[in-house]
Amino acid sequence: MNVQQRPLIACPQCDLLLREIELPPNGAACCCCCGATLYRNRPDSINRSLALALAAALFYGIANTFPIIGINLQGSGNAVTLLQAVHDLWNQGMHLVASLTFITSILVPALELGLLLYLLLPLYLGKVPVGVSPIMRLLQAIKPWGMVEVFMLGVLVSLVKLVQDFRIIPGVALWSFGILTLLLAALASSFNPRDIWLQLDKDRDGVID
Repeated sequence: MNVQQRPLIACPQCDLLLREIELPPNGAACCCCCGATLYRNRPDSINRSLALALAAALFYGIANTFPIIGINLQGSGNAVTLLQAVHDLWNQGMHLVASLTFITSILVPALELGLLLYLLLPLYLGKVPVGVSPIMRLLQAIKPWGMVEVFMLGVLVSLVKLVQDFRIIPGVALWSFGILTLLLAALASSFNPRDIWLQLDKDRDGVID
């Protein structure tokens, strides 16, 4: 394919139209006008993203099933899950805090992982998922609302303050949230929307890798 036949791509920063170029593995194409990164060539990004999404989904389930912390005071202990903590915040009248915690730490990560698995599993099996365009737009829209790392930072700060007055017992969910934070960061780095569209074009043409 010569240069004139290669597809056009718009720079996300300055909207300059440029033609795509061939990239070496792990290479990146940058805008010649503003220097913004246009796309990257991440080898096998779909399979790696799928593996990371499956692992993240597993630890997400553990993090929301088991107690996140236990508090022991004079022999009396209590352990709560994240959902129970959100419920208690709501009952105490902290509706805004409870809503933000639920949305950013429970709802959005679950929705993001579910949508990614919906996209990546069929592509791995050589099939074309239905409704790719709206799902990709939804993923882009909800991405800023996934704040598991902010939640973890808040939990750590709270534990430092509580440990002076109580005996704090980290629960299985707390460690799972820590691993989930790392997995989501790796997933964000590995997932490449451009590779999704390229794979879809191949599958629609009947070329299954």
